[in-house]
Amino acid sequence: MSNNPVIFFDGVCNLCNAAVQFVIEHDADSTFKFTALQSDFAKKMLPEFDFDTSKINSIVLLQNSKLYTKSSAALRIARKLNGLLPLLYVFIIVPKFIRDWIYDIVAKNRYKWWGRQERCWVPTPELKSRFYS
Repeated sequence: MSNNPVIFFDGVCNLCNAAVQFVIEHDADSTFKFTALQSDFAKKMLPEFDFDTSKINSIVLLQNSKLYTKSSAALRIARKLNGLLPLLYVFIIVPKFIRDWIYDIVAKNRYKWWGRQERCWVPTPELKSRFYS
């Protein structure tokens, strides 16, 4: 495994897949690696952090041997992207319970609002090196 931060995402969620594609598009330095929460890699790595993948409805960021979830993960990811996106990190000053309350509303309704796929999104051959399976 490389030292790059890893984004764990719900591989069957349309919103999550769109978010991964958005990150890829705005990650000019190819900083992030990706894997679905349903992947063997996630099932191997996350329990080391006492993290149960079957009970998560959040994006998870593994960065510098530390896990971040929900709004904290999203803001840390935005901080590394190009353009004006790093400015979103200013919202880290909002108390976590407020940020996560808003995040949870979206996460709870993500399948209803954006739909669900039958299986995980498959990256193109050019992007395959940025994904763990």
